[in-house]
Amino acid sequence: MSNLSDLLAQKAVLEKQIADAQREARAGAIAKVKALMAEHGLTPADLASKAAPPAQSAARKGRKVAPKYRDPATGATWSGRGLQPNWLKAALAAGRKLGDFAL
Repeated sequence: MSNLSDLLAQKAVLEKQIADAQREARAGAIAKVKALMAEHGLTPADLASKAAPPAQSAARKGRKVAPKYRDPATGATWSGRGLQPNWLKAALAAGRKLGDFAL
């Protein structure tokens, strides 16, 4: 069991060394960033206000598409995109045509 306790002690020493190294690396990175900001005359507000514009595809995401087909009985609509709704499938199976529901 002394082997296990020795290994646990080594683990604790190593974890402390890792934490110290991470703290030093972080402090160095902060110092570099502060030096670059001072060199170029930047403030934290400059960094926050210069957000990248959203991608064009992200701006289009979530837009509604105008309906192309309407069920006259219920008023349900379908844009023509994606799977056909059940009301339209049933009507087409009953012999109606897609053009009968066009707006």
